[in-house]
Amino acid sequence: MSTLQMLLILWGVLTGVLVLLLIYRSTLSMHEDDAMFIDDSSKNLREEQEALQLRMNKITPWVRILMTCSGVLIIVIAGIAVWQRMNAGY
Repeated sequence: MSTLQMLLILWGVLTGVLVLLLIYRSTLSMHEDDAMFIDDSSKNLREEQEALQLRMNKITPWVRILMTCSGVLIIVIAGIAVWQRMNAGY
C-alpha cells in the first residue's frame, strides 16, 4: 500500500468521525432552547439546558481539531499527488 493510499484512508476516517460529531452536535442543538429559566419552578428545565451546554462545549473543540486536521491532510494529499505526477515523467 502506498503512502498516498494510507493518507487517503486516514483522511477518510478523520472526516467520517468529523461528520458523526457534526451530526451529534446538530441533534444536540435541536434540543437547545433560547429561553431563560429564572424561577425555581423551571429548575429542571434549566438543569437540562446547562447539561446540554456542557456537552456542546465538550464537543466544539474536537470538531475544530478534526476540521483542521482534515483540511490540512487533504491539502497534503493533494500536494503529494501533484508532486508524484510532476516527477513521474511522460
